[in-house]
Amino acid sequence: MTATVVVTAVLAGSAACGTVENLSAGQKLDRAFDKLGAERSLSFELDLDADAKTLRALDADAAPGEEMPEKVAELFSGATISLSVQSKKPLAESGEKDFTGVAMKVSSPEGDLLEYRVVGDYTYLRADVATLSGAMGTPAPPADELPEEAGALKKILEGEWVKVATKDLQQSAVKPGEPSAAPTLDATTQNKMVKALRGVIAREVEFKTAGEADGTEHVTATAPFRTLITGLFDGIRPLAKELPAGIEFPADKDFKDAPNVKVAADFALKNGALTEVSVDVAKLAENPKVKKLALVLRMSKGEKATAPAGATEVKLDELLESVVGSAAGGAAL
Repeated sequence: MTATVVVTAVLAGSAACGTVENLSAGQKLDRAFDKLGAERSLSFELDLDADAKTLRALDADAAPGEEMPEKVAELFSGATISLSVQSKKPLAESGEKDFTGVAMKVSSPEGDLLEYRVVGDYTYLRADVATLSGAMGTPAPPADELPEEAGALKKILEGEWVKVATKDLQQSAVKPGEPSAAPTLDATTQNKMVKALRGVIAREVEFKTAGEADGTEHVTATAPFRTLITGLFDGIRPLAKELPAGIEFPADKDFKDAPNVKVAADFALKNGALTEVSVDVAKLAENPKVKKLALVLRMSKGEKATAPAGATEVKLDELLESVVGSAAGGAAL
């Protein structure tokens, strides 16, 4: 919800800008996000537009032996995170109970690395543990070498689907004495936050429209990073008492070392609908070897989350016991 508020503020705030250029761009983005909010299902795909060499260059100042391993850099550079959601209501009006399906997947050129789906009363999970652990330099033991106590853990190490009752996962996330549900922003506070941020966006962000090709138009948003991030926090700090407990605000001094270079975001609109957002963050690295580094988010019609066939049902406490038992068995060896 907080991310939605910030994005909404960025778009709505642009309409308050003083130039005709900004006003036109802001209106186009507002309409594009209105279309997204009217959908009942959406898919998002996030990846890094950077090669492994660039990612390792970001870690050039690391102490000897602590540099980013080449396998990890290759994994991150080629990885893609996909998320698909479905709701009974338009997404802009949906609360947690309205969602009927959620699916998330982390993929690489070699295949899917991690995946989970929430369908009905169950959460389904599977992982390519061998690839993930190998890239991190801590190879997992072969499934056939695990002790009998491993149980469901063997299924996971073999890359098979397992399913856990979603209510059990939710209950396990609640600590004694804490509320059963995560606190959220009420509508009044959300509106106050949006209003507070609009002025910051209007002052600091410059919006422009670019050329159109093959039915796709681009709107760019540019702002000095330190000035923008400091202004955004200053804008919502007066609302601190109305926000959920536990949210801490950084002080202005915490941003003094942040680069104040201009960062640009490119919004791609196809027939008026938002299809891609690319944020160029190469300048934030302040490293001459980093020429191309961007976060790219793509949006499309959501795919329905389905329950995978053949998933093994496991109890959460049994799964935790199998992990502990496997560790104890390995230690005994």
